[in-house]
Amino acid sequence: MYTANTKINNQLSIWLITMFWIVSIMIVVGGLTRLTDSGLSITQWELFSGFFPPLNTNEWTVYFNLYKEIPEFKLQNYNMTMNEFKIIFWWEWAHRFLGRLIGIGFLLPLIYFSFKIKFTNLFGLYFIFLLICFQGFIGWYMVSSGLINRIDVSHFRLSAHLLIAFLILSLIYWNYLKINKIGNISNKLNMFIPLSFLILIFIQILVGAFVSGMDAGKIYNSWPLMGYSYFPDDNRINNLFEIAALSDPSLVQFIHRNLAYIIGIFYLFILFKIYKNKMHDLYKSINFLGFFIILQIVLGILTILNGAQILIASMHQISSIFLVSSCIYFFYINTTTN
Repeated sequence: MYTANTKINNQLSIWLITMFWIVSIMIVVGGLTRLTDSGLSITQWELFSGFFPPLNTNEWTVYFNLYKEIPEFKLQNYNMTMNEFKIIFWWEWAHRFLGRLIGIGFLLPLIYFSFKIKFTNLFGLYFIFLLICFQGFIGWYMVSSGLINRIDVSHFRLSAHLLIAFLILSLIYWNYLKINKIGNISNKLNMFIPLSFLILIFIQILVGAFVSGMDAGKIYNSWPLMGYSYFPDDNRINNLFEIAALSDPSLVQFIHRNLAYIIGIFYLFILFKIYKNKMHDLYKSINFLGFFIILQIVLGILTILNGAQILIASMHQISSIFLVSSCIYFFYINTTTN
């Protein structure tokens, strides 16, 4: 609880849950921006000047001409028309607009609450704001990697961008739970178990970003085998233990698949432990977590089988938001004393 004032706490709660959903929408739009190959359509940072979209033909022509200067257009989209360019432009513009909205939507209420609450009680929220600012820089750092010598962005920078987005989302949700004094239970797991599970989920998100960044979901579109074998036949197992494996699409897909299996097994271990020890307070949270794990795995399989078709791939990313949120909740109630 940040203050004894119930009214202020309610305001904080509404603000944070609103920011949670806006950041969630931002993650979804960001995923669609990647899936539609729209991320390089705006080739300049435009911190303030890009707040409004092009309003006339001349402005559209300027943006399109700038796009024509980068390798993605010259090597891949050289036949693109203005109308086709507008489609990818709108996705990237919406993504950046939401980023600005999140920054403003977080800063202004934070300033307001700084006059209402002791400043030292808001350090965690100021840290979130700094992460939001840093995320804007990382977003441009990612885009800049695809403007000179390649036709797409660095999958390493993409993964950092996505990971920070989920970290921001998680911290906002954590503070929401804290304000509402949720999760006051007596029978808890050792903190190491839910923490390890959460870390594993974040590692999976990181690898999933590698898959997305390299379009690795468009190869080996079969399951449970990768083609005709469990291990991809265009590689050797020894390659799996080299740093270069993280830049190899087939190996990254293999890692992503097997991390999902490990997460599933780890979940069953936690489920067994909770039910064996009759930890009734955790039944609901572990069941919700299991539902989203199953959903995520099923959507992941469908994404592979359909060659990363946009709708299914986007649903896979949307479900990851619910999975991470349920993990944060499960971790929170096992580690926090209200």
